[in-house]
Amino acid sequence: MRVIFVPVADRPECAAALNTAFALGKSVAASVIGCHIRPHGDSPVTLLSSLNTAAMNNDEAEWQLSAKPDNNGKAKAAAGELFSRLAESHGYELTRTPRVSPGAVWMEKAGSPGKVIGILGPVSDLLVVSRPANKGGKLARMFLSAALLKSSRPVLVLPQKKQTPTMKHISIAWNQSGEAARAVSAAMPLLLKAESVSILRSGPENRAGPLTAHLASYLRYWGVTTKRYAGKGRDEHQEIMELYKSTGSELLVMGAYTRSRMSRLIFGGMTEYMLEHADIPVLLHL
Repeated sequence: MRVIFVPVADRPECAAALNTAFALGKSVAASVIGCHIRPHGDSPVTLLSSLNTAAMNNDEAEWQLSAKPDNNGKAKAAAGELFSRLAESHGYELTRTPRVSPGAVWMEKAGSPGKVIGILGPVSDLLVVSRPANKGGKLARMFLSAALLKSSRPVLVLPQKKQTPTMKHISIAWNQSGEAARAVSAAMPLLLKAESVSILRSGPENRAGPLTAHLASYLRYWGVTTKRYAGKGRDEHQEIMELYKSTGSELLVMGAYTRSRMSRLIFGGMTEYMLEHADIPVLLHL
């Protein structure tokens, strides 16, 4: 893991995301890219005509209509100052060019979250975003959706409450799927440094795919010792959360799965629950 990407605005949840990104970056020797994404142009979005809106794709149109205009560049400047201040507090040097040693790179891009993250996300190793607030949080949801659907990379979703998880105790929600396997592979730099790793499942392992025992065996090749825990399968959401809390974990690693990949993608039940209701750090991979 060498590149961690964080969308940045001058908001408390972005500060929490940056603090976590810099702390993780320190532990795995990764650079952190902070990127402020703004709509095209500086004119008020209320002046957009219906013709102009129709000419844009849905992603761009929704972004232009939802984002607040920044006529004086104050939001951009504040976001840059936040990034610089937190980089310095974590001992990161600001740099303009890629390098092997960890650095903090600041970017400002115009466009929708989907377009910008669709370009920069795939050439990052991890994206860090905040979980939208239960009520509202429309813009945060746009960034979360863009990170999950456009980056093809693992996404660390953080709770709204201010905290910087140490990632010393990690749980893996295992459902025998390819998405879960990809999530484990993406989380390997963190698993290698964890003090404890737990494998959680809900119900019988009767799907096609590797069992928790197979996963535990695989991780032993990497030097990662695990403990396995199982629920009875009566309530997947509740059981995984109860097992997660009982192990004292600070991060849940799981695969994100979907029921449809059409124009509006709908997440499966467990993924949706973790994004909408579980106020814990979750590392997801499609």
